[in-house]
Amino acid sequence: MCSFFEGFYVKCQIILAVFCLAVSCTTSRTVVSEKVNLEKYEYVSIINNDTYHIPAELMEYEIQLFDAVEASGMRLVSDWRIPGLTSQEQDKLLIVKYGVTSLPEETIVTVNFIDYLTGRPVASCRGASSSLGISHSADMKGAIKNVARQISETFKK
Repeated sequence: MCSFFEGFYVKCQIILAVFCLAVSCTTSRTVVSEKVNLEKYEYVSIINNDTYHIPAELMEYEIQLFDAVEASGMRLVSDWRIPGLTSQEQDKLLIVKYGVTSLPEETIVTVNFIDYLTGRPVASCRGASSSLGISHSADMKGAIKNVARQISETFKK
């Protein structure tokens, strides 16, 4: 009888180890240019040509992404209002482009920050999440939460 429980215990340990390994492979990270002072930026504009053409069920995720970017402490500016900014304000403006990659094993949300005047990428924040295929919605929410944390840590105001 003891060998049954020992075998069961070993199997549970193996399953737990595999689960921990799968979850630990899901990484969130940020890359920042070494030649840029992020403190100079005060404004951010999110550029996404598909904003009003995405399926309605995805709008909740876009709202969460906008909230995550706005939580950086920078002022959100509509892309339509950029020409009305002064040259000094445009010098402090970052353009944001984002993307979502959904794989069976994880969901990745990437938010890229680009200097408006130079077109130079200055930072890229990546949030990933894996619920091991349990729920795409949970993966997406987890990835957005992780990328929001990366953005907040990168743009501390």
